[in-house]
Amino acid sequence: MVEFFFELITCFGTFWTLGITSEMRAWQNGRGGHLQRALILQSSSASVRVAPYENLLSHTRFLLTLRSQEGKYHSLILFRLSTGDDTQLPNVSQRSDLHSYQQLYAMESACPHLGADMSHAEIEECEDSVVVVCPWHRYDFDLRTGESETGLRACTYTVKVEPHEKDGVYKVWVEAPDNSGWQLVELRPVSEAFADLPPAVANSIPESVPSVPIKLSEDLVPSNGAPCTLMEWAVLILNTSDPMLKVERTKHAVHLFRTGQITSIGHKSKRAPQPPAIPPRDDNYTRNIVDPRKLGKRKNAAVMLHALANIEQWAWDIMVRFGPSHPEIPSAFFSDFSRMALDESKHFSLLVSRLSEISPSTPYGSLPVHAGLWESAATTANSLRARLAIIHLVHEARGLDVNPGTIERFRRSGDLESVKVLQVIHHDEVTHVTSGHRWFTWICQQQGVDPVKTFREEVRRGWRGEIKGPFNVDAREIAGMTRDFYEDLRGDMDTVSNHGASETLKDVNARSAGYQSSAPSLHVGYEK
Repeated sequence: MVEFFFELITCFGTFWTLGITSEMRAWQNGRGGHLQRALILQSSSASVRVAPYENLLSHTRFLLTLRSQEGKYHSLILFRLSTGDDTQLPNVSQRSDLHSYQQLYAMESACPHLGADMSHAEIEECEDSVVVVCPWHRYDFDLRTGESETGLRACTYTVKVEPHEKDGVYKVWVEAPDNSGWQLVELRPVSEAFADLPPAVANSIPESVPSVPIKLSEDLVPSNGAPCTLMEWAVLILNTSDPMLKVERTKHAVHLFRTGQITSIGHKSKRAPQPPAIPPRDDNYTRNIVDPRKLGKRKNAAVMLHALANIEQWAWDIMVRFGPSHPEIPSAFFSDFSRMALDESKHFSLLVSRLSEISPSTPYGSLPVHAGLWESAATTANSLRARLAIIHLVHEARGLDVNPGTIERFRRSGDLESVKVLQVIHHDEVTHVTSGHRWFTWICQQQGVDPVKTFREEVRRGWRGEIKGPFNVDAREIAGMTRDFYEDLRGDMDTVSNHGASETLKDVNARSAGYQSSAPSLHVGYEK
């Protein structure tokens, strides 16, 4: 059963037009609804403001992504230990209630042993300490000191709760890694379920949400040759032609990875599996592939949702295609892109479910689709730097520009349920571009090159034509894409080439016959 996932979106509706809007400031100051993430501009030399304490009552764990003035990234997990009734704000006049504010802890998001994602780590309360247990190898770390019985030490950060001097609202602050002018660019609840319904929007969702029944064409886990590493799961998922099965396998693989049931990424192995050159597609979908230029104007809601529902696979592909050739890449890379893979499956599920509600006679696969992004996939197949630049910082960044216009079309038509779905997708895609920027700047640092100059060079080599506006400047800046990256930029690619490998467009089109693009979800067919 495809489940709906609505995130904390109640005040995000006007974000794209106004940038750091009054709605965002209201969330930061405690006067508005719950926002999933926002750019927090205020920080002291020693700490970064996270959110009002009451805005953290919806979940017990949050992923915090910080970015320094120099463009460095640092990810933390904020733990809020439950103290009873999580729906009530503590009364600071009562000493017992004040204890609730003291049950906030922050530590680095990756285990210092081998880099396991700590977002789903177990918490154990001892007589005089609280420890978090790594899901991979059971290493334990004191949440206050970071110390471990193994001798390792994790980085922990002091969390403070202080009243605002003007409105008296208690705000949560977290110690900054250093004095590099850190900003919070993502605040995201860690959810145990694929389809979590936060209290902020639960009342607006029907109790019974229609969904598309899932009929898996194969076993979720193959009976023979079951994957043992994240890389093996990635290749299995890429080779899965049934989109519904692809979604379910993605959910299962990410759960195994997060909970320590997969303890090896597998990218350093000499026997690391290879991704398919062209991921297979179910015949029901490939028979309807058409040239993007023949799709015409899309005004019908069902046609629009169908076009947006192309199941994406860039996240799995980038991990398995480039992980083995970059054995030095931090494990956080795989945590970021496995989270992105889960988002991609969530987006597909949301759109297909919504399509089944408004147009049962046109299920996914029954309408024309296009393969317009295969050219970029071929262009960047041999370079991680090029893939990050073209797919994540050009294609997906373009999605940030045009998503709001698509959302507004559905809003004007009165389809507010589709608006909710598209808002969730847009908010997630801001974080996808952020991840693209994070790892693009990382690889530039490893290679000793300037990120802005290098990005512009990659676009000139791997893109054809102008990088089109108008730009959603505010969303791009949240993701790290300042104007100097993309303004007055044009690609000069005459053939699809990549670092010495070149082929004509005719060759690419011939190889991509029958391939349905995993297009970034909201900009397909809507560029002006």
